[in-house]
Amino acid sequence: MEEPLGADPSVSVIVPVKNSARTVRDLMESLMRLDYDRDKLEIIVVDGRSSDGTRKIVSEYPVLLVDEEGRGLNAARNTGIKLATGQIIAYTDGDCVVPPEWVVSIAKNFRDPSVSFVGGLVKGYDQEGFLSLYMDETFFKAKPRFRWRREETDLLLLNFPAGCNMAFRRSALEKINYFDERIEYGFDDLDPVEKLGSRGFKIILDPEVYVYHQHRTHLREMLGQHFKYGRGGTLLIITKRASKLAGWFTSYLITSTFAISTEIFLIFFGIWLKSWWPIRLGVNFAAIIFAILMTFYIETSLRTRSLRKLILYPILDIARGIFFTLGGVSQLLKELGQKTRQNL
Repeated sequence: MEEPLGADPSVSVIVPVKNSARTVRDLMESLMRLDYDRDKLEIIVVDGRSSDGTRKIVSEYPVLLVDEEGRGLNAARNTGIKLATGQIIAYTDGDCVVPPEWVVSIAKNFRDPSVSFVGGLVKGYDQEGFLSLYMDETFFKAKPRFRWRREETDLLLLNFPAGCNMAFRRSALEKINYFDERIEYGFDDLDPVEKLGSRGFKIILDPEVYVYHQHRTHLREMLGQHFKYGRGGTLLIITKRASKLAGWFTSYLITSTFAISTEIFLIFFGIWLKSWWPIRLGVNFAAIIFAILMTFYIETSLRTRSLRKLILYPILDIARGIFFTLGGVSQLLKELGQKTRQNL
């Protein structure tokens, strides 16, 4: 039965989790505090075969806990949809915390029947950790960065929504055949949003819809995460060649691979020639890139009175970019290897 026009819709909150014992209790507690009509709200947690106590923690709460059917985040998202009954399908992750008004803010946008998707901001949960602060303050954000409410029918570069804070009108999601399970890593959450926009559905980006994310606190975890994002970008190229997202990542991968390869070539060429000029050329090129990145953080460094941000933030940007590229290249080589073996 359809809800009257303007009425608050029924909402299914779907949470994919895997080995999230360290953070999932904070999320579950926050979900219990959601300020929304409980008769119109259900919470479904989809577990990807956790082995660290995640299931035990989740089972302590009045939610539906089910096993992921398939592999990867998109498989978990689709599993949740099969069991959901809500008109609106909202997603967050096991390392997030939602404010009490989260669902209310989402539902308010969907009172407009032409809206098919709502995405919001992601704020750092830990305001003390250096890496968490960096992820909030970096110029090259992996999370949404818009400041004002936007109504779009297309994705804009650097204004992407995030998979840990997004909601779809169920009827619109059905028309694009849900999530593509071939995309297992980064970009997995953006593909359906691009599909909706390309078909003329209205996309809302609303800063009043926000969650807190427990950013990676160790450098190894952060770099590993971006390596996976790169792998996902290559999977996107392979499965969605005509998409704008695939075009953006292709341009990035070509440019960054060329830059990294040139740096490596100059260093080894200089060593082989026993000459300093190729090495100096490579160092000077890297220094120019570093200086350009530093200019992005002058204001942040002055505002927060932290000189180390002016130095370390560009280094972290470069490291993230390198691992993002390496992930894309490694996945590309893997796909080419598999194709070659199939053709033999």
